[in-house]
Amino acid sequence: MTPTILKTRSRVRSFALSLPGAVEEFPWGDSAVVKVNKKIFVFLGAEGDTESAGISVKLKDEEAHGHALTVPGAAPTAYGLGRSGWVSVPLTGESAPAELLCDWVEESYRTIAPKRLVAQLDAR
Repeated sequence: MTPTILKTRSRVRSFALSLPGAVEEFPWGDSAVVKVNKKIFVFLGAEGDTESAGISVKLKDEEAHGHALTVPGAAPTAYGLGRSGWVSVPLTGESAPAELLCDWVEESYRTIAPKRLVAQLDAR
């Protein structure tokens, strides 16, 4: 995993954990997810994963969803999650910039989080 990919994953992880009520969990061994209100809003994968580094986010906004799918290697998330708007975006040299990935994480958070926590985010 290149330093750029590590830096991007770290930045996305830090951003996700900065959102109101966000907590990191490891439900499948070393594969990280970030949850709000006990619901996942971003899959981060394993920190040291050099083969398939990437994130998965839930994008209900059609424009954001379509844009995410234009990233090379991006695809609807497996296990049927893609039908619900989940998109898996690889972290490669051709990946979206960290700022855009963080925008998508925020969009996913807003879709999953309770209204009171979204209101806290908007009040910042």
